Amino acid sequence: MTAVSAPAASTAPLIKKDTVIDWLGMAPFIIFSLLFLIIPTLYLVTGAFFTPEGEFTFQNIADLFTPSIMSAYWISIKVSLASSLGGALIGFFLAWAVVLGGLPNWVRSTLLTFSGVASNFAGVPLAFAFLATLGRTGLVTIFLRGWFGFSLYGTGFNLLSFFGLTITYMYFQIPLMVLILTPALDGMKKEWREASEILGATNFQYWTMVAFPILWPSLLGTTLLLFANAFGAIATAYALTGSSLNIVPILLYAQIRGDVLHNPNLGYAIALGMIVITGVSNVLYLMLRMRAERWQK
Repeated sequence: MTAVSAPAASTAPLIKKDTVIDWLGMAPFIIFSLLFLIIPTLYLVTGAFFTPEGEFTFQNIADLFTPSIMSAYWISIKVSLASSLGGALIGFFLAWAVVLGGLPNWVRSTLLTFSGVASNFAGVPLAFAFLATLGRTGLVTIFLRGWFGFSLYGTGFNLLSFFGLTITYMYFQIPLMVLILTPALDGMKKEWREASEILGATNFQYWTMVAFPILWPSLLGTTLLLFANAFGAIATAYALTGSSLNIVPILLYAQIRGDVLHNPNLGYAIALGMIVITGVSNVLYLMLRMRAERWQK
């Protein structure tokens, strides 16, 4: 009767060295996300359901439906929607021109470099740039009045208004659209156009029946991302219009930091509403992005 030998003890370490190094590389991102995103978000969400004295209440949520707060949400939605649609439309044609058009390669590299800078140019510097350009004493305003006798503000234009804020937001919305949509246009295969031409399709039929159905998830998803990007912007709007335009981020700032409208817990509820709106936009964007990637594989 033969003896069964015992299995050799495994010499493999329980924790691999490479795994530890990989997680150490991720540690700064995880810590940063916890400290500046996840924990503050949880604090805002829980604070929306408590009074300043620490008592549980739904009154802060109910106060979101007061006319002044609902008006702020509506103005923010309109500004975000207008700037995202305008940025998506202009950005699409710019991206199409440099990717599928007949422009030289240096135009593409220049546009993408500028878009990378302009998409992050916001806040007080952007507000000052537009005031110096299109303000009542701005360069373009004085130039039009002095050289052509045209009064820009005589037409009813006002930079410190809904229309002016929308134009200002589009400065960073258009470059962001170019940066995100360029890879999607690069993913359009030449075989698709060649197959369409072989089957006798015109250029219009190719775009309406082949290209746009494939690009539609990317276009709609990027537009939703632009909407969320504009909805949460505060520095540019506050530096440009102050409190003259009642949008949600400025109202939130007044509730948490202001001297007159100091109600932090109502501010937490306003922030919760913003999180819900931007969260829905970002989730839809991710879903549409995954669908677009499946189409382009």
